[in-house]
Amino acid sequence: MNLDSIKNAKAESAKFMVDEITHVIKTFEKRAPGSKGEKQAVDYMEGQLKQYCDEVKVEPFDVHPAAFMGWIYITISLMLLAAALYFFMPIVSLVLIFAGATFMICEFVLYRRMIDKLFKKKTSYNITAIKKCKGEVKSRIFYNGHPDAACEWTFNYHLGGAGFIAHFLLAIVGVVYFVGVVIAALIINGGVGFNAQVDPSGIVAKLGYGILAFVPFWVGMYFLWNEKRIVDGANDNLSGCYMGIAIMKALKEQGVELENTEVGVLITGSEEAGLRGAKAWCEAHKGEYQDVDTVIYAYDTIHDGKFLGVNVKDLNNIVPADPQASKLFKDAADKLGIKCDLISVPLGATDSAAFNQGGFKAAGITGMDHNLQDYYHTRRDTYDNLDEKGLADCFAVSVQVLEDLENGVR
Repeated sequence: MNLDSIKNAKAESAKFMVDEITHVIKTFEKRAPGSKGEKQAVDYMEGQLKQYCDEVKVEPFDVHPAAFMGWIYITISLMLLAAALYFFMPIVSLVLIFAGATFMICEFVLYRRMIDKLFKKKTSYNITAIKKCKGEVKSRIFYNGHPDAACEWTFNYHLGGAGFIAHFLLAIVGVVYFVGVVIAALIINGGVGFNAQVDPSGIVAKLGYGILAFVPFWVGMYFLWNEKRIVDGANDNLSGCYMGIAIMKALKEQGVELENTEVGVLITGSEEAGLRGAKAWCEAHKGEYQDVDTVIYAYDTIHDGKFLGVNVKDLNNIVPADPQASKLFKDAADKLGIKCDLISVPLGATDSAAFNQGGFKAAGITGMDHNLQDYYHTRRDTYDNLDEKGLADCFAVSVQVLEDLENGVR
């Protein structure tokens, strides 16, 4: 099958995406994970998908949105308490440091749901929409995006990406320094009991005063994000949602009926709360969609065509993408002469990570410079900061992938 007519209309589809993203932002409330605004956007997208698909299912799931970044309050409070106890009970300081680090690593590095139930529960939603094929199903593709938007990252807005990273790294360096000082104190003082104290006249006391230099950076972590300001999320990630919707719209309007490939759209809520929607979807659909070769493309922040890429490693470079899904997209871009690099996500994650961890074949598709940009998780992520050409090129590549699957390319 040849889908050139759809690929050639990529500019029109990109305009549709921009118009719809603008409409969602102007019409509905802010779309924090588990919020009324997120539900409004999901309802609106559900209505659109019902026009283009044969099956559309909305599934609610429980989410504790504040938990994903809530580790900050717990970890930093433990760090400050550890600093206060250093001269009196260094062994307790060490225990508190490692406890705080555990919360950070589990929630922010590994995206585990370790402390979720300590925070308020809300309801978020996933959509599964499918357009059936005419004949025997031999392959299946899902286009994925998340409808929720992030809380603003305060330092990225005020200090830029370099300032944000510098602050975060200095806070981490402070923790490493603190651990080294505490261990040195325990060794030099010859004891690890709860009564072991730091000699106020010794070297470890002087090293202990150095801890104070990092306290401002730890305190600053309390203000890393602003829960009261939800960004518009035009690029991150209405662009991802409308990539799939635009493809379904084009197939419907041009009367394209695929013979052997099912096409679907997944809208997974609360991604900004630590991929919670994609995790919930994988749990709800465990063992499903295994009858034929099925790939999921998780689109996230399709902003700049110069940086269109397949994320072969995701979730802080920990989780690999599916090689087949990655190759399919890269090869499709090469066929169209559209620049697309094999890259990775050095900080953060896309829903691709959750899908792959959940037993599905997925790859994350981004269109952004992964050096932290000034619009990323800030109020600058607006509908007038979209890149129509970048959206159009990504759309064309995504349709080429569909064409290749239909034609038996694996």
